[in-house]
Amino acid sequence: MKRLILFLWAGLLAAQTVPWQEVQNTGLPAGARLFSGTRTQPALRAWYLDVDLNDPAVAVRPYLSTVAAKREAVPAFTARVKAHAAVNGGYFSTVDGTSYSTVVYPGQLLAQNVAVLNRDGRSYPATRSLFSLNQGLKPAVDWIYHFGGRPLDIYRYGQPAPNAPGAPAAAPTAAAGTAYTDILTGIGGGPTLLKNGQVRISYDEEVFWGSGVGNTNRDPRTAVGYTAENHVILIVVDGRQPASEGASLPELALLMQELGCVEAMNLDGGGSSQMSVGANLINRPEGQSSGLRQVPTILAVVHAESLVVKQKTIYFEQVIDSADPACSLVGSGWFESANTGYYGSTRSLLNTIGQGSRYAEFKPNLRGPAEYEIYGWWVASSNRCQDTPFIVYHQGRSDTVRVNQTSNGSAWFKIGLFAFNDDGTEYIRIADNATRGQYIVVDALRIVSYDAMTRVEQVQVKPPQSPTTLRVYPNPFNDASRIWFHVREAGPLSIYLYDRLGREVMCLARAWHAAGAYQIPLRAEGLASGLYFCALRRGAEILATDKLLLLR
Repeated sequence: MKRLILFLWAGLLAAQTVPWQEVQNTGLPAGARLFSGTRTQPALRAWYLDVDLNDPAVAVRPYLSTVAAKREAVPAFTARVKAHAAVNGGYFSTVDGTSYSTVVYPGQLLAQNVAVLNRDGRSYPATRSLFSLNQGLKPAVDWIYHFGGRPLDIYRYGQPAPNAPGAPAAAPTAAAGTAYTDILTGIGGGPTLLKNGQVRISYDEEVFWGSGVGNTNRDPRTAVGYTAENHVILIVVDGRQPASEGASLPELALLMQELGCVEAMNLDGGGSSQMSVGANLINRPEGQSSGLRQVPTILAVVHAESLVVKQKTIYFEQVIDSADPACSLVGSGWFESANTGYYGSTRSLLNTIGQGSRYAEFKPNLRGPAEYEIYGWWVASSNRCQDTPFIVYHQGRSDTVRVNQTSNGSAWFKIGLFAFNDDGTEYIRIADNATRGQYIVVDALRIVSYDAMTRVEQVQVKPPQSPTTLRVYPNPFNDASRIWFHVREAGPLSIYLYDRLGREVMCLARAWHAAGAYQIPLRAEGLASGLYFCALRRGAEILATDKLLLLR
């Protein structure tokens, strides 16, 4: 038997050689080159991009689609973001386009690898693969796990969680991993193909069995890796056609090894496997050049300056666990889940589906009228509801967002962006009126605001004759002042600060206001001395302005 295995492996190695030829006149920058390869036995057509990260003009980075449909064909996606070239990214929901694979922008975690997968009635915690660049633009392929909704909550592991069919591994712990504190950008996928220069296919450990991603069958494939010389290799292989049968994961690993990669990982395949240079499709995934599958993520070759992204500053953040006083349970029948992966020290709570009379109500302690992002945390399992309602009552109205709690568990999942008045009446509820599944899950909420204002205080002053007024006092000022404004008509208002050239510096307030007088503090941290202008706006219309002088 050992002799037969060695013979089959030797045959695989012999079949793996592919002659490569550089494609000329692509329009790519000097630091990126395109190669094509064709093999007749077994039939194979493949292309790869070689990106030299030693060239200061080029880099690679992922993009998450921002179009309404959340998905785009790779050529259109590449052209829209003005990338030099791109391949498709990681895995996603074919229902709503949600990315099941990590996407890291500079300073932002936009999507997370699936943390727990359900197979054969069991829950398997997964440390799935991530291709990343650190702050020094050094690439890596790691097995990772998320312990929060920020890049600094990503932990790397020297080995994947030891899952096997029928034998789930223990949930990863932060203590067993290493925080990836200097991550700049990255994209998730899996399984890993190469590690430390050797073939290391973590197919079972990353729980790809039962997922539709085959291991030894030949299919269209996409992969990313890097060489010891700091070159990134992006490859696509066509399949399911006479001209190109496709590649198995072992064959793909050997292809990457042949190209000099020391580490590599698989990305989404099949009809998703696409490569484009600009808006031009390079390959034919399953033989077609039109009707391409739309994907939510790409890994793109870009000008290095595109990695210099202005990071949003979090001005407010609150996490409410189900055991906190700010969360109250209404109705009977609540019980703890036995599954791990819950937030904090208290387990997730479950309840059966119903008519909406049982719910968990979260009452956030907000910072004032502003826009807030709401995130939910739960432990996913196959018996969870696929349409659990998150009911957000804000600004006198109720919005319901239904989430699939069979997936995206043990991580912060974005529910949406909502404007709150912070008037004491607003709340977020997780209710039992679901229809698809058996149990709803309640665990924790995270509320975040990037609006740089503090609480707006209504004051009692004699109304002026003009419809609206705005005044900064004291003025001039050193470190702090106050903005006083009066509105005669209710409606959505915003206050912006501009420099003397008319460039927007920050948004100080943005919310719906009833008629009346208000004041907000103005803090000058991070502002240079000089002349500024404060404007009270309704949409694009400027209602009132005041000039202010900051002296240091």
